[in-house]
Amino acid sequence: MIKSEYRKRDALDFARILYNKELTPLELMECAISRAEEVNPKINALCNLNFEHGRELARSATLKGRFGALPFLLKDSGLAYPELLNSFGSRLFAGLKINFNSTLTHRFLEDGLLPFGRTTVPEFSMAPTTEAVQNGGPTRNPWDRTRSPGGSSGGAGAAVAAGIVPLAHGSDGGGSIRIPASCCGIYGLKPSRGLIPAGPARGEGWGGLATDGVLSRSVRDTAAALDGVAGMEIGAPYAAPSKTSPYAFEIDKPFKRPRRIAMWSIGFEDIPVDPECFAALRTAKALLEKMGHEIVDAPLPPINFSKFVEAQINVMAANVTVTVNGKVRNDPSSGWQEKLEPAILDAYRRGKALSAETYALAIARFHTIGRQLETYIRDYDFILTPTLMQPPAELGVITTDDDFFGFRTKISRYATFLAIINASGQPAASLPLHWSESGLPIGVQLIAPFGGEADLLRMSARLEEAQPWFDRVPDI
Repeated sequence: MIKSEYRKRDALDFARILYNKELTPLELMECAISRAEEVNPKINALCNLNFEHGRELARSATLKGRFGALPFLLKDSGLAYPELLNSFGSRLFAGLKINFNSTLTHRFLEDGLLPFGRTTVPEFSMAPTTEAVQNGGPTRNPWDRTRSPGGSSGGAGAAVAAGIVPLAHGSDGGGSIRIPASCCGIYGLKPSRGLIPAGPARGEGWGGLATDGVLSRSVRDTAAALDGVAGMEIGAPYAAPSKTSPYAFEIDKPFKRPRRIAMWSIGFEDIPVDPECFAALRTAKALLEKMGHEIVDAPLPPINFSKFVEAQINVMAANVTVTVNGKVRNDPSSGWQEKLEPAILDAYRRGKALSAETYALAIARFHTIGRQLETYIRDYDFILTPTLMQPPAELGVITTDDDFFGFRTKISRYATFLAIINASGQPAASLPLHWSESGLPIGVQLIAPFGGEADLLRMSARLEEAQPWFDRVPDI
């Protein structure tokens, strides 16, 4: 398969080709490896690569699942898979091997996805850019290499946008799927809390904020991937509503009535929306109205945003402390602090000093926001927002060379509408419907009620039909 042809197909199209025996799994894996070798030196999106393992998987592959035997990338966020080392974007954890498969990894494998490497993340997935020291330099946006592809799934977003793979694993604890989707001009959906398994080694991430998913270039690929991995896990602390039929079937169904959509055009505490991000919002509004849906310029729900940001900071800091202590508690050697970036080391110290009461109150605030937002959305079918308040950040602007509170507060003004949806547990997607005058992708976010993935995917598919983005690829 020639390089130009490889980039013109999505994951399901490759699956069709594999099942039709027009291409072998090894030939397809070689396409992905070749593309990785060609473009990764320019964008630094991949780490912990194991090309020989990918080839071995492909040679022995029996076509199965929705994707047959598709080259795939796992995020360097600790998703357990023994054949690919981890670092969590941290020098402290470089070379970590986890000797079992997570439930999610198992479901990926059973659906015909073949991992041959991991994608870069910021340290402990704590940033909306991907500039970890462990990565040997920043991960760069394929559309403009002076800018970030987002984070924390920044490597995944860059790899999909640059055509290394059509589909990649991501995770989202405060916007980490939706931010790279917006910055890289691709599709990214954060599922409802409890829809995607987190076990067996843990029940939740970041107090219930975090979940896993994928980034893709087509809505149908994300729908198919969710069909393969969604579903309650035995012993899990959360469960999202069960789907009534496969998402891949649902996306083709028409809406039986026009939808009522709340639009948020100004941030909490009057955080401003950049004109390009506002233009993206107007683009989405016009497309939806042309389809016959009602868009309401709605008031924001009465969320105390500063208190939420503080709660998020405290829960994240507590989790940094747990993660680091798991590594160093029984390590008599000194100097491990030097392996952590400044904001992350500050987060460790903050988490270590955190009281049980403060942590419990932070979790209670997340639950309150969940009730507020689910009550709010009863008057609507969706909420429409800018994904980010600004275009993709320039490299070096949002860095860990700061205290943790200042670092995360800066992030809250960049990704204002994202982490609150992690607190509510509702599904949300970033759609690439607008490009700036300078050629940067600018996403819009669509939020659905809890468990509303089918409707969210269906509306995403209608928007994709109205304003296709698949053929918009960066020149790299």
